[in-house]
Parts: sequence; C-alpha cells; structure tokens
Amino acid sequence: MGWDFCTDPEFQEKLDWMDAFVSERVEPLDVAFPDPAAPYDRRDPTLRAITQPLKEEVKRRGLWACHLGPELGGPGYGQVKLALMNEILGRSQWAPTIFGCQAPDSGNAEILAAYGTPEQKQRYLEPLLAGDIVSCFAMTEPQGGSDPGGFRCRAFPDGDHWVIEGEKYFASHADLAAFLIVMAVTNPEVPVHRGASMFLVPAETPGLKIIRRAGLGVEPLGSGHHCHLRFENCRIPRDHLLGREGEGFAIAQTRLGGGRIHHAMRTVAMAKKALQMMCERALSRTVQGEPLANKQLVQQMIADSFVQLEQFRLLVLYTAWHIDQGHREQARLYIAASKIQMAEVLHDVVRRAIQLHGALGCSNETPLMRWWLAAPVMGIADGPTEVHKVTVARQLLKRHKGYTGPWPPEFLPLQVEAAYSLLGIDPAKPREN
Repeated sequence: MGWDFCTDPEFQEKLDWMDAFVSERVEPLDVAFPDPAAPYDRRDPTLRAITQPLKEEVKRRGLWACHLGPELGGPGYGQVKLALMNEILGRSQWAPTIFGCQAPDSGNAEILAAYGTPEQKQRYLEPLLAGDIVSCFAMTEPQGGSDPGGFRCRAFPDGDHWVIEGEKYFASHADLAAFLIVMAVTNPEVPVHRGASMFLVPAETPGLKIIRRAGLGVEPLGSGHHCHLRFENCRIPRDHLLGREGEGFAIAQTRLGGGRIHHAMRTVAMAKKALQMMCERALSRTVQGEPLANKQLVQQMIADSFVQLEQFRLLVLYTAWHIDQGHREQARLYIAASKIQMAEVLHDVVRRAIQLHGALGCSNETPLMRWWLAAPVMGIADGPTEVHKVTVARQLLKRHKGYTGPWPPEFLPLQVEAAYSLLGIDPAKPREN
C-alpha cells in the first residue's frame, strides 16, 4: 500500500487557474462590496452586471457547482477535490458565489434535487443552480437553538395543505431568498429524530413574517440579514413536504456533513492568509532596532501557527478521503473532529496575527478582525463544538472495552510478570553477568 500526497497534474492546473482567478478577479469584489450579504443579493443590477461575466468564465472552465453530479449540471467532484478547491475559495467571501457553491444554496439544491417535484425543480432548483436566486435554511429557534429536541415550530396537515406555526431565528438571508427550507415538528409524540420534517416554503407564502433582521456582532443593531421569522397559519401545499414525514432530521444531517468539510477548508484558507500576513508583518516591522522576525516569541507564534494549521489541513483532507471512500463511520468521526478544530485553529492563528499587527490588526482596515469574528461563528454554525466533542468521544468509546479487576492492562507489575512467563524467566533466579 502506497501513500501519495500529490494532486494529479490535470487537476492541479485547474487549482492554479482558480488561485490566480480568485486573486485577480474575485478578491477585488470583497474590497468594493464588503457587505457579507452582498454575494446573496440578486436584486442589485450593478452586482449582477459585474459578477455575471465572472460566473460565465467559471462555467466555461467547467468549475461551476462542482459539488453537483452531472445530472444537475456539475462534474460531481469527490470531497478531496472539493476540499482543495475550497482551500482557495475560502480566501474570499465572494468566491463561493462566483463558483456556484455558496451555503446554504449548495445543500438546499441537493435536497430539492432529491425530494422536489418536477414543478418545484423547474421553479426553484433550476434558477438556484444557475445562480439566479438564493435560498434559506431555517432550522434554529429562539428557545431551542439548533437542538431539534427543543423545537416548538409545528406543522400539521389540514386538507390539501400543511400549516406551519412557530418561530425560527438566525434564518440567514431569508429576506433575500426566493424560498426557504424549514424544519418543523410534525409528530411531538415520538423522539425528534423521527418526528421532525422538512418543508419547502416559497418566500411569498402568506403567514410567513420577518419579525426583525439580526447582524453579526460588529454590525449596527437593526442591520444584517439573519432573520427572526414567525409562521402564523402559514399554509403550503401537501406536496411541499420534502421527503417523507419524520425524515427531517436525517435530511438535515445528510446536507450538513459535506458542508462542514467545505467550511473547514475555507477556514484553512482564512488561517493561511492570516499566517501570510503574520510573516510579512514580522519581516517588515522594526521594533527596538531589529525586525520583529528576529524576536524569538514572534518566531514561536509563527511556528505554532504553521504547525497548528498544517495539522488541521491534513485532518480535513483525510476526512474528505474517508467520505470519498464510503467509510461512513470513519467519516462521521473525522467530520466531527474537523468541526471541533475549526474554530480553535482560526481563533489561535488570527489572534496571533492581530497581535503582531498591533493597532492596525484591531482596526477595520485589515480583514483580521472580520476573520476573528468568524472564529466563534465557526464554533456554533452547523452544530456547536460541544456536540461534536460528544460525537467523537462516543465513537471512540465504542471501539474500546473496559477491564475487570482493580488494575488496568498497562499496570506494569502485571506486565512484567506476564513477560517473564512468556520468556521463561524465573524472577527468583539470579542472572549471570
């Protein structure tokens, strides 16, 4: 069995083109249009005019929506290739949109492709895949967070319709979306993993109300595009149930798995950029008559960041490989492990970069504080870090057995006794020198 850490030359050419294209054509969008919601706003004719040629170039290169299979217009790349691509796309908040793989639209498209009716696919899936509309995934609730066990949003059948009643919180881009995919409890009498369902809710449905829009921490109160929603007698046709009743939890887990790996590699991209900035700063800034790069504590910060980042990158790529190989249990374990490390690595590397940049690092004149804000978000989005730690621990504990008696298997007195017995040594007999 051989080990190979190389990318095949043909695909490396694609990555090289992506790297240059993102640097030269896409990253300028981050500077010109820094609003985090701008990549999702299809109503702005200026943004459409600027970005459409970029999207067309990506499509000509065969790099549009690479997570999708050929039946949906994509090449159907495996997770390792997607991870390497996202390592480039993660440098720019605009890049996923330009390459047709932005969250949550990528996962929502897969749900619609699997469970939507032909009419729903024509109305929503086709324009979503083309990048003409955006969508929303509404799961989190005010009182229950992302824990389905605490959900109160209900859906119940009424003739030819489902009626949704309840609230959702932090439904990102619901105010810009053409449709929402909503998780609601349809049977409260059974455990939630068998009692929650997914629904397609068109944005114009009567009874769907946006109570307010929230932003991230540094955005002014009242701004932002993470919406608090209320469903009041919100009636949708019976065929707007996605999958079978009670399958909502399974559908959510399916769409979140791959997305977590994509987020992890985009996190690698941000941390790599922060490390680059750290090194450039250390080589450019003079303190007490010598470059920062000569200071041993600065060298330690750079070395720690590199080691931490490379360990995380290899973990994520190994996780992607397990997914591609169809190792379901291993993939689940490593997805959770990657998710645990994601926020910690970004936090540590960006913090060090901010420290080396001093006042400039604390300002809004570099991207460092924006990346710093992303660190706690990464620890919460797609399931909190604590939940993934429980997953890892439970998976590992299944692989081991406890011992009986007072001493563990590695208790040295017992091991010595067993070794002597195996080797035919009488401990009472003196050994000749």
